[in-house]
Amino acid sequence: MSLWIYIFDLCGTAVFALSGALAAGKHRMDPFGVIVLASVTAIGGGSIRDALIGATPVFWIRDPNYIIVILATVLACLVLVRKPHKLPALTLPVADAFGLALFTVIGAEKALLMGLSGMIAVVMGLITGVGGGIIRDLLCRQVPMVLRTEIYATASIVGGICYTLSLAVGMDSMTSMFIAMISTLIIRLSAIRWHLSLPAFDLKTKRI
Repeated sequence: MSLWIYIFDLCGTAVFALSGALAAGKHRMDPFGVIVLASVTAIGGGSIRDALIGATPVFWIRDPNYIIVILATVLACLVLVRKPHKLPALTLPVADAFGLALFTVIGAEKALLMGLSGMIAVVMGLITGVGGGIIRDLLCRQVPMVLRTEIYATASIVGGICYTLSLAVGMDSMTSMFIAMISTLIIRLSAIRWHLSLPAFDLKTKRI
């Protein structure tokens, strides 16, 4: 893993840890609950990815810097954000959108480094991007964001496809990462701003 990709990975870890910590604050969890929710949000998707592609021990066991970043983020959140319920409503979804964009690219990149196909790389990018959020939402007793009609997983899939296609046509890694992250962010932030959603699958039966 190049230095820039490693830095992006740590940044994504911090962003998703912040997302988990803010969600814990909204649900009035104690400091231990904040650490747990921040941790599963930040490293949950990557752990599932590494287990699936056989990259064991998983990344945060081999490199404790990820745990240090999570703990530092939680500490900063506990000290600086005293009243999470008074934060702007868009703080959590926007932080989550940046984490989604970063982790989608990181997940796809790691799959490609393992010699897997572009299609599998897109799937691994999706799992890395949404896995932690699914665990976070389940622990908060909410329907996971990825399963709601609002566009979320679609943004990750498009970002993963942009990344793999950019590399396939000969673009360098940094340019491909930039294109993929911007694509994911534009779609996700547009969905947040204008409440864009996919059609719901509705099987309500008609009354006779």
